[in-house]
Amino acid sequence: MIKISHKEDCCGCNACVQRCPRQCITMQEDKEGFLYPVIKKEECTNCGLCEKVCPVINQGNSQEPIKTYAAINPNNDVRIASSSGGVFTVLAEETINNNGVVFGAAFNKEWNVEHTCVENINDLEKLRGSKYVQSNIGNSYQEAERFLKEGREVLFSGTPCQIAALKLFLRKEYKKLTTIDFVCHGVPSPAVWRKYLQETIEKIQINRAGKNSVSGTAGEGTCIKSIAFRSKSQGWKKYSFSIQLNFPNDVEKNTVFFQETLHENTYMQCFLNDLCLRPSCYHCPARCGKSGSDITLADLWGASEICPELDDDKGLSLVMLRNGGINLTQIDKWEISYNDALAHNPSIEKSVATPAKRKTFFKKMNKKGVYKATAECLQRGKISVIAEKVMWNIKHRLLK
Repeated sequence: MIKISHKEDCCGCNACVQRCPRQCITMQEDKEGFLYPVIKKEECTNCGLCEKVCPVINQGNSQEPIKTYAAINPNNDVRIASSSGGVFTVLAEETINNNGVVFGAAFNKEWNVEHTCVENINDLEKLRGSKYVQSNIGNSYQEAERFLKEGREVLFSGTPCQIAALKLFLRKEYKKLTTIDFVCHGVPSPAVWRKYLQETIEKIQINRAGKNSVSGTAGEGTCIKSIAFRSKSQGWKKYSFSIQLNFPNDVEKNTVFFQETLHENTYMQCFLNDLCLRPSCYHCPARCGKSGSDITLADLWGASEICPELDDDKGLSLVMLRNGGINLTQIDKWEISYNDALAHNPSIEKSVATPAKRKTFFKKMNKKGVYKATAECLQRGKISVIAEKVMWNIKHRLLK
């Protein structure tokens, strides 16, 4: 029986829920907004299957990649629409062209993040791009197992702990399964994301109500058209967070585009300063290739030093290959040193440290909201935002 004595001992992968033959485990959200398993002890038979699929209890061995590449999607439009070099889309398209199924994280109708599967190339857009929120895996492992038993190809993408959990859940190797994880900084709380999105829309509504002649109704009927955590409108390295909103009741101008760089955006600063991550992320059980994934993807940070001739600020993927049987002929790639990639992306092997103000952040967030909690914990005012921009520009110039 799964027993969570310390919250860092659960990564929220949901494998125990999906494997339980009695269906006596459910996931419940805590005060920070993270899901944890709760067992109906009176129904549990102590079969131990929940423990056997836990990636925290059953950690894999560290594994360096057999090949490391800088890579891009030959299709420039897809590359621009992707967070880094667009490699995931190439691999996903190949799977679908072989009558396969692709699993990944997508926004649902409420703009929360959950795992889903697609079988059509036109639907791959849902899975493209980074989503800095812990995804709800749902019953994706069960669905993937069903497709594999039917003999179909499956490409499953997720965080390292999700891939480790999938491997344990399946309990056997499938030749038609390809797994992709990514270099994960850590997963933010879905509750923080929901609160941030609500606050941001309210701020935009209030601002429009003050400027528009339509009084009292500026925010009614507002709907989100798109969200991007990694817009490249100002370049790959200085990416932006953006939301496109529709105001159908505003006859004068019904669309608003909200955009802030990573230095300006409250949510991104909260995430990048590690304030809102899941407790297990500070002690990740699946870094260093321990997930058992076939491929690990990431941004090739440090590209201006590692391969300056490729650095056009449109996005470069770091591809770490751990299965020599994977076909990468459809991407443009250049072999690089693993140690060079690691030097510029330490999250490949190291978990971030728990911030001293993490607990304070969640207490403040629940009372004051994300904007105020982040500002107070990071002591970010206009001067500090300007200082961050200046330091980034200096570093960027030095790396050129």
